[in-house]
Amino acid sequence: MTRVQKIVLSSSQDIPFNKLVLSQSNVRRIKAGVSIDELAEDIARRTLLQSITVRPVRDAEGVETGMFEVPAGGRRFRALELLVKQKRLAKTAPVPCVVREDGIPEEDSLAENVQRAPLHPLDQFRAFLALREKGQSEEDIAAAFYVTVSVVKQRLRLASVSPKLLDVYADDGMTLDQLMAFTVNGDHERQEQVFDRLTQSYSKEPHVIRRMLTEGAVRASDKRAQFIGLDAYTEADGVILRDLFQGDDGGWLQDVGLLDMLVAEKLREQSEVIRAEGWKWIDVAPDFAYGHTYGLRQLRGEQIPLTDDEQATRDALQAEMDGLEETYAEAEELPDEVDQRLGDIETALAAFDDRPQSFDPEEVARAGAFVSIDGSGILRIERGYVRPEDELPIAPETDADTDPTDEPPIAARTEHDGTSVVAGTEPPADEPEEDDGIKPIPDRLMTELTSHRTLALRHALGENPDIAFVAALHALCLKVFYRYAQDTCLELDLKSAGFSAQAPGLADSALAVAFDARHQAWLNALPKEPAELWEGLLTFDGDSRQALFAHCVSLSVNAIYEAYNRKPRALAHADRIAQAVDLDMVAAGWTPTIDTYFGRVTKARILAAVREAKGARAGDRIEHLKKAEMAEQAETLLAGSGWLPEPLRTPGRDVPNSVETDAIDAAAATVDAAGVEMTADGGETAVVEEEDVAEDDSVALEAHATAAE
Repeated sequence: MTRVQKIVLSSSQDIPFNKLVLSQSNVRRIKAGVSIDELAEDIARRTLLQSITVRPVRDAEGVETGMFEVPAGGRRFRALELLVKQKRLAKTAPVPCVVREDGIPEEDSLAENVQRAPLHPLDQFRAFLALREKGQSEEDIAAAFYVTVSVVKQRLRLASVSPKLLDVYADDGMTLDQLMAFTVNGDHERQEQVFDRLTQSYSKEPHVIRRMLTEGAVRASDKRAQFIGLDAYTEADGVILRDLFQGDDGGWLQDVGLLDMLVAEKLREQSEVIRAEGWKWIDVAPDFAYGHTYGLRQLRGEQIPLTDDEQATRDALQAEMDGLEETYAEAEELPDEVDQRLGDIETALAAFDDRPQSFDPEEVARAGAFVSIDGSGILRIERGYVRPEDELPIAPETDADTDPTDEPPIAARTEHDGTSVVAGTEPPADEPEEDDGIKPIPDRLMTELTSHRTLALRHALGENPDIAFVAALHALCLKVFYRYAQDTCLELDLKSAGFSAQAPGLADSALAVAFDARHQAWLNALPKEPAELWEGLLTFDGDSRQALFAHCVSLSVNAIYEAYNRKPRALAHADRIAQAVDLDMVAAGWTPTIDTYFGRVTKARILAAVREAKGARAGDRIEHLKKAEMAEQAETLLAGSGWLPEPLRTPGRDVPNSVETDAIDAAAATVDAAGVEMTADGGETAVVEEEDVAEDDSVALEAHATAAE
């Protein structure tokens, strides 16, 4: 029987530090990432936790000199050396060493570094958690291990994931990125449910996990959350889901019911202040459909003047702003404090300029206000709208030479010659009847005479394009801004179409805000009374009149597809206008997302979009996914690509970044035999041939058409 040779370990002993020297046999030569300072501080705090491997230094005859070289543990040696230089460690302090005699020094150094097994990340997470549970704060842990507090928070969050999922991670059943994604929601049961769903899904990317864990939650950037504030939500015991490993825009509010209740309460409190102003009605909601004021007359108030103190403050702020702008006019970049001050001044000046208006109390008693939240989470108050049923009856029109206070005749008598005389209209007894005197022109003759005048006026107006333009603009402005005015002889009409279907985010879009601001600016620029409108328009310059005309006409545009109201010729005309104005929906701010497109169409259309914008290979990579995952991937792939679905494209404009258009899925883009094509929202639209129509856009023809009214 062969006897097993027993292993003899190297001896260890304490050697004074001044007897140690660094060996040239140490294989660690690259110093990148090696922090001697941090290790020195750690040794000072905890002393040396790992001994140093050394070898005796011999002279030329092989006799030991009493010195020892360090082939392995050079970083620890350097840290001890630093502590000695700082006089925090004695030169003769004993250092625990393992003394090696056999083998090759370079092999010892290499083995110590190569054979070292790195700590599994999960062990570090759990170690941080153990320290936290033993009373150390996150700041203490961060200081002890020379990491930031945010890193400690991340490690603690990872350690708090469901134990079942941690075991999967420990067995290499998921990646660290996937484990990070699971930290978004601290509910272990929910984490495990999502993990079970992932086992049946093709896509297991971290962003998919985050989406599943935050389903039903509301982003902190949502205007409702901004309106009440995150502090108010958390004080009401609301839970915020946070992602410590990537930007989350403030996280997700998990309790949507609580959020809506807090929003309703705050809106109700704010609306009571508005109600106290005396309005007949107040409508309160987080959102109103875009165009909700259509058909309502808006009151024209007077802006409350500034007090002397307010005016002085405003003048001082304006002077300060002018001075700063002049001082830094040539600077390429403003100092931070100056930039901040200019921003503060602009905000203060805007508050002075955007003061509430005062209204006639009688009109306030018939009008109301809308109270809601704008896109940035700020209270939106729209005052002074009168509903049609609250309008005063329109007084009947009377002739200019008739006194409206005259009492109508109330009785009549018959003379001996058979004529009827209205009581109270007999000539005075002392004045003879004037059978040949001046009497009102008979109605029939008045009609005939004014017919001649109307024809002459049409002809004259048709030969004066400038006045015809003003007359048409006058009629349109009366319709748009004065609702019930009857101060025009032109029988022009303008219908402002409402939006039967509200697209997501339409009311808060940048386009809606810009359009409404332009409308309000024109409303403020026009006279308050319709009788003064004609003279007001004549004072405008030509450019202003044209801009106002364009705004009024734009209100009548209706290019909305409606399944119950097919109008192919009108939609074809909308295409022509889009071409004429070079409409660019990408520049207008529309982008394809899950909510606006991909989540509302079939998989075939999603693939067609990806293949058209990014090529066939990109489409092939997501073809195997389920629809929800495919829609999410498509949103990511097409972000910033400028791709547009067919209904949003302007004829003649190239689709930006479109490649390999021959790879589009024919099933999704081909019109079927019935001549019907599926639209983005799943409806159908008739396919029509574009008709040739005359383009009557000359000023002379427009004037002729106006005169014909």
